[in-house]
Amino acid sequence: MSRAVLFDVDGVLIHGYHFRPEKRVPWDVNLAADLGVDPDLFRTRFIFDVFVKQVIVGRRDVLEALGTVLPGLGYAGTPESFLDYWLSHDSVLNRDLLAIVRRLQQSGAGRLYVATNQEHRRADWLMTRLGLGDLFEDKLEA
Repeated sequence: MSRAVLFDVDGVLIHGYHFRPEKRVPWDVNLAADLGVDPDLFRTRFIFDVFVKQVIVGRRDVLEALGTVLPGLGYAGTPESFLDYWLSHDSVLNRDLLAIVRRLQQSGAGRLYVATNQEHRRADWLMTRLGLGDLFEDKLEA
């Protein structure tokens, strides 16, 4: 019998958003100081509206969506630079868990997969820039 282990990304492989507030590691604590964007307004106007309703379900490209929302939040840079900031700050690896994943991978005890819904640019970031693609058999795709 073949065994498989499935891992979620946010709150599991990546420290960040977690359903338990005491375990959250927010990526946007310096967003106002660094980029001039109020994190509460960004969450309200982008994350809980455009991102959840249009981007994550594949109806709209994240860069196009950011390009329409960010100017209204006072951001003067490019959507690409904002997304790069977001991805780099929202990618704190759970190194303790990844050490266990590496041991599982090396033992050959089962197949390892990521089970998550990710916007395709973040999926690529996680798999290539953070190296998750070296640990899991599947590739995150939009």
